[in-house]
Amino acid sequence: MRQEDIWDAKAAQSYDTPGTGMFAPEVLGPTVERLARLADGGAALEFAIGTGRVAVPLAERGVPVTGIELSRPMVERLRTKVDEATVPVVFGDMATASAPGSFRLVYLVFNTISNLLTQAEQVACFRNAARHLPPGGRFVIELWVPELRKLPPGQRAVVWHTADGYLALDTYDVLRQHVVSHHVRYGDVRDGEAELHGVFLSPHRYVWPAELDLMAQLAGFELESRHADWEGAEFTAESRSHVSVYRLPNGG
Repeated sequence: MRQEDIWDAKAAQSYDTPGTGMFAPEVLGPTVERLARLADGGAALEFAIGTGRVAVPLAERGVPVTGIELSRPMVERLRTKVDEATVPVVFGDMATASAPGSFRLVYLVFNTISNLLTQAEQVACFRNAARHLPPGGRFVIELWVPELRKLPPGQRAVVWHTADGYLALDTYDVLRQHVVSHHVRYGDVRDGEAELHGVFLSPHRYVWPAELDLMAQLAGFELESRHADWEGAEFTAESRSHVSVYRLPNGG
């Protein structure tokens, strides 16, 4: 699966869920607040900017935001919210594409580094972030912690969410650190059967925090902080995700 094929016009049309899910104020508010502080008065670059879930409110906070994005349909959706002058976007792969300008912060949210399906591409993403930053600049990644403890020996799939008309499960290839998320939507169940409304598949390469830290070191970053969420909760062995802030040394 190519990422540009996954994030097509249909995916872009259904991506935004205003006021709920990852667009809920209690989710989005702390994200934007933390990123605004980390930008430290400078401009920010978002890798995989998508439809502007984070970039638009961050720009409204007064932080100049530029984006890099592979999917044209996702950017077309973004353009219904803000114009190119407000949030400029460079089309390309976040592991290699360059954006003009000077930035104090590069950020990559909502597990998106896992969309790069090889370790080499993920390392290249760190190096690309470093190329866009001056000494002291920060790279922020939000990422889930692989839930392999839920996977018994011999079992390849784990259901991680259920709701009326919706089922989400992951299938694992632990040899390659690959996981495919299956989002299944269906209608009312009658006589034990349900009408299938759609299935969305999203492949990922999962990354442990320690491996992420090594990637950062290869690109010249140092881990500045790691928390369980955007509000600064302690990261523990039971945390399901993390917000990791990496910083380039100031030098001298």
